[in-house]
Amino acid sequence: MDFVLSELCQQVMTARAAERPVCIQGGGTKSFYGEPGNRGVLPDTAMLDLAGYHGIINYQPSELVITARAGTLLSDIEKVLDEQNQMLAFEPPRFGAASTLGGCIASGLSGPRRMAAGGVRDFVLGTKLLDSSGSVLSFGGEVMKNVAGYDVSRLLAGSMGIFGALVEVSVKVAPKPFQEKTLVLEVDEAGALGLFTLWRGKPLPISATAWYAGLLHLRLSGSEPAVLSAAHKLGGQELPEPQAQAFWNSLRDQTHPFFQARPLWRAAVPPATPALGVGPTLIEWNGGLRWLEQVESGAELRANMTRRGGHACLYRYDAKPADLPVFQPLPQAIKNISQRLKQEIDPVGIFNPKRLFPDF
Repeated sequence: MDFVLSELCQQVMTARAAERPVCIQGGGTKSFYGEPGNRGVLPDTAMLDLAGYHGIINYQPSELVITARAGTLLSDIEKVLDEQNQMLAFEPPRFGAASTLGGCIASGLSGPRRMAAGGVRDFVLGTKLLDSSGSVLSFGGEVMKNVAGYDVSRLLAGSMGIFGALVEVSVKVAPKPFQEKTLVLEVDEAGALGLFTLWRGKPLPISATAWYAGLLHLRLSGSEPAVLSAAHKLGGQELPEPQAQAFWNSLRDQTHPFFQARPLWRAAVPPATPALGVGPTLIEWNGGLRWLEQVESGAELRANMTRRGGHACLYRYDAKPADLPVFQPLPQAIKNISQRLKQEIDPVGIFNPKRLFPDF
């Protein structure tokens, strides 16, 4: 694998010398996400393929940390974790068999358990990044408290490769819960949001929620006594385990029919936010995540989200107006920090140009 890494470094140095933009790719399963950027537009774009740089480097189940190369398949990591009854607690979406660890971190996407466990960046402990000079930079490590100043490893989560190519990642893992049950309740949108508010104030072992079209799915995870007690208090109809697993996987991997909508918007809001009233909605994360279709005006939606303390992303689209960015523009202070970091690591601006923001 040292030979593969050397080849990647050489490709970057060659691209920099020629001032060619570099498009970073792993399994290619998240190519839909983000700005179209220069992908497939400029004939002289260099493709940096990380899929060949794979393999688990270190895994100590007792330490709850796994370190792997960026091209390692998520399926391979989850297979190894499953043998030790452990998991990636943030449930990253698996958009296909080729989905990799590097793409998982670079996209920053989390699944249904994020509401209880935390998001991707909460689990990133350390990274190695291939910068525009062809050098490999190390940030963080394999333990929790090892960072002074900016926690660059976590800043890389969700950065869409604009700072450089992730080549190695260390992430925290978690034990699988002893028991899980999924309950289904019939309730309208306002009623579901009211229940979310009620449940947030109670010590219930809720690991995932989802409301759509009058049905609220609720997953309980934890010890057997805690799950059984909560199920008794909450009521509803218990969903058989195979059906429950299929349902949560359809949300995690976004194979649920709702995700076929185009355009599809992803709105993050304070969980107590009432119904948005902008068309068909799928709600996750106890009210904190709203998937929306039939949005007439992206600009109006974003203005609405800003007033409510949230933000909105044009998540999937066939085409989009040139003046409508995919991601909601950053506050100026955060944008300044990102630009300074970009200037330090990628001063020539070759990595994934215009992939995160049109002016980056």
